[in-house]
Amino acid sequence: MVSGSHRPVTAAPKLGVVKLGELRAIDADEFAATDGDDLEAVEFVDGSFDEVHWDGRRRLDASSVRDLTIQRWRVRASSFSESRLSQLDVVALSAPESGWRDVVVANSRLGSLELHQANLRRVAFTGCKLGYVNLRDVDAADVVFADCVIEDLDLMRAKAKRVSLSGCRINRLELAHSRLEAVDLRGATFADVSGVEGLRGVTISTDQLFDLAPILAGRLGVTVE
Repeated sequence: MVSGSHRPVTAAPKLGVVKLGELRAIDADEFAATDGDDLEAVEFVDGSFDEVHWDGRRRLDASSVRDLTIQRWRVRASSFSESRLSQLDVVALSAPESGWRDVVVANSRLGSLELHQANLRRVAFTGCKLGYVNLRDVDAADVVFADCVIEDLDLMRAKAKRVSLSGCRINRLELAHSRLEAVDLRGATFADVSGVEGLRGVTISTDQLFDLAPILAGRLGVTVE
């Protein structure tokens, strides 16, 4: 018998502290410029756009963006680092192949979040309402979703370690062919799970195990009488 002191402990995400220094205020034209310069140590507040398209791997670094409304924000292969994004209302954020390092996204509403093939390091989503979150083929480490409502969380083929989802309500969780390590689902609720083989590397509570039982039985074709 293994004593309690030797039970493995799920490693928690290791987040950095986003500290912003003096920021330069920018206007809507500079923020939305398709082929604009990198944005470093800037603050953009209270913008509204139908569409914003950043081209050429634009970088947002050590900056603050808040109270932003966009129908569609396209930022393929862009880089976000040491920044805080808050009070966003974005119908569709398309950021495939993007890089995220030491970023906080807080109190925001994102209808769809396309991050397939992205690289995420020390990223936190807090108090957000998210529709379809596409994390297919991502390489993620030290990521927190806290107190979020997520309609569809897609981790197909994702490589992720030290991820937590405490206080989140998830309608559907897709894990097919994912490679997970220290992914902590304790404190989260979910209505459906696909790709149950991807649960390897996930930590759940005893109560969640009972909640998962009928879902797993249905996925595996098991009849319980």
